[in-house]
Amino acid sequence: HLVESGGGFVQAGTSTRLACAASGVYSDYVSIGWFRESPGKEREGVSCFSSYDGLTHVTNSVKGRFTISRHSDRNTVYLQMDNLKSEDTGVYYCATDSCDVQTEIYYPTQGFGSWGQGTQVTVSA
Repeated sequence: HLVESGGGFVQAGTSTRLACAASGVYSDYVSIGWFRESPGKEREGVSCFSSYDGLTHVTNSVKGRFTISRHSDRNTVYLQMDNLKSEDTGVYYCATDSCDVQTEIYYPTQGFGSWGQGTQVTVSA
């Protein structure tokens, strides 16, 4: 299964890092991505990692502030979040095979791949 960790309450302008640990069959994926669900908004894709070639993508709203990476063991994916803003507040999910780096398409509706339970990030001004 997928388990997210990290987040919590952070101040605007600071940094935090989320981790997504994949185990069992869930560690075998083509892509893995981070999504977030902010208050009053639909779930959206944030960043994607391609297991095939290691390429990454981040959406424009977080470009230059968020970085996705994967541990050498292939089982843990990180989302480094810098210069956080209040609009980054939300529940962050990791999901396998729900995004594509080359096409920059994200599939925020559960049904593609596997999803974690999410971790809350609250950014205070």
